[in-house]
Amino acid sequence: MGAAVAMDGFGPGAQVPLTGSGGGTGATNALASAAYRDSPLKTIQDADNELYKTTVKTGKWEKLFGPDLGEAFSRAVQTRMLGGGRGALIQSFGVDPQPVVQHCLAATHLRRQRDVRLTLITFVCGVLFLPGLLLWLGVIQLRRMAAGSAKKRTSTIGTVLLWAAGLLSVLVLLKLPFDGVLPNYLRAMIVAPVLGWFLARRVCQQTAVDLRARWTALLGGGGMGPQIPKSVPTDPGEKSAEELRLNLEKLSAEQQSNIAFYAGSKGILGLGTRWGSWTLAEELVPQAGREIHAFRAWDVVRKIHDQLALLERGAMKTGFPKPTVKHWIVSAVGEGADSVSRPESDNIVHFQVKPHEIQRICNDQQFGAGNRHYLGVQFTLWDGNLVLTMMVTVTSLHQTLRIEVTGHALGPVHGLFSAKPAAKTKQVSKAVRFWETRTVQQPLLGTDDIVRLAVRAPLTWYPPVLEFLGGKMVLPEPFGLRHVWAGPLWKNRFMADDAIRMATPVLRAVHSATLKMLDEHGVDTDRFTSRSLALSGGIQEPGPKKADVYDA
Repeated sequence: MGAAVAMDGFGPGAQVPLTGSGGGTGATNALASAAYRDSPLKTIQDADNELYKTTVKTGKWEKLFGPDLGEAFSRAVQTRMLGGGRGALIQSFGVDPQPVVQHCLAATHLRRQRDVRLTLITFVCGVLFLPGLLLWLGVIQLRRMAAGSAKKRTSTIGTVLLWAAGLLSVLVLLKLPFDGVLPNYLRAMIVAPVLGWFLARRVCQQTAVDLRARWTALLGGGGMGPQIPKSVPTDPGEKSAEELRLNLEKLSAEQQSNIAFYAGSKGILGLGTRWGSWTLAEELVPQAGREIHAFRAWDVVRKIHDQLALLERGAMKTGFPKPTVKHWIVSAVGEGADSVSRPESDNIVHFQVKPHEIQRICNDQQFGAGNRHYLGVQFTLWDGNLVLTMMVTVTSLHQTLRIEVTGHALGPVHGLFSAKPAAKTKQVSKAVRFWETRTVQQPLLGTDDIVRLAVRAPLTWYPPVLEFLGGKMVLPEPFGLRHVWAGPLWKNRFMADDAIRMATPVLRAVHSATLKMLDEHGVDTDRFTSRSLALSGGIQEPGPKKADVYDA
């Protein structure tokens, strides 16, 4: 039986993430923790950088139906990365996107379990006694309007309204006759929503504690993995589980794609902006008494590739990390493009350009329109929070060989995603020494939060209506989990030093491989050597520049 399950491709076995992405658990867990957060939705805009802006669309009744950060983030990421008609994604370097999406699914599952119980409570204690529910909702809404703003939770008028509603309820309970169906229904109409509120508070508090525990565990580097029931199909009839499995596989395959996109001053999307550029360009002159043996750009690239793969080896035990060396095909898109589309042809399989097509592009498409070939060497440092990439391109026009090395740097995930949950407290005056204050811990969820969750619960099964009423988060495009929330690199001295130090050995390895290859093919390397020494001296003190922005 076990063998049959394995052959069919079904079964609840563990899903092992691909190891070639170079994802760091620190950055991955930080982004995944957003799915469990109960912060206000608009705080996500604090993580925006100068190139990518997150949009928060408000609903018709935002205060009553609005989502928190975790709810909106989970919904937006799931729709964008697993939706049937989704567009192309930008690779998330330094992050494994599949666990992030799985945590969003797990958080949504926890909230739906809560919403099932809240819906049942709302139906029994609210819908069956709808006039009383509407009465209490009206009092709460008037109290919010009297408060004036989200930060000012209460006000004198709001407190008076709440007390007046309570006293009126007591009078109704006492003054109505005790005989008859209608008086008893009126009493239940006032009491049932209050009872439902107490039950709903218990359910919401339990879920809030669970979500915060997972949030804390992720940022602490431990905790259990995402739990998604029925995420792995056990037989061919489970269509939803099979569709989810295929979408997750597609996400992993697209993460491994060797096709990237260049978008003007935004640089190569996903790699960060270009901060430095060094060019070795000289005329090809034969050695005295020899002829140049014909070669092409791919021959030079192949030599450079072999040399870069040996970067971590050396006479000194330096701890230089092993790089990821990969051939890239870069396609140009408009700087203001709101989407990208991955090319499709017989030369592309599973988002990967075939080796023979890479070689053809390297040799032929060096001038004019078309895709370009780059050889990339990438280092993922600081547990995924720093991604350093050096891109090498080789072009040969007429008798000139040009070797260009550019440095790209992707900064750490914004600090918003690294913030651990803080207890909700407030300062109150002491009873006797009223001029002194003390800190009082508050419940995780207030009255308004519980009412909001209870009202949202019956509508969570049809998100479009809920988004219309409460609002939603719109992700910046072209979207990739990593680069849209990358923080500044150059404000961190250690990270900036790593970027600058990494450029020197890479540049010298590229030049060494080039000179050796040229010498073997009968090229006089005197001019190349002189230029290489000049670049080697200039890179002793490199400074970051906006190399993708030209002053023209």
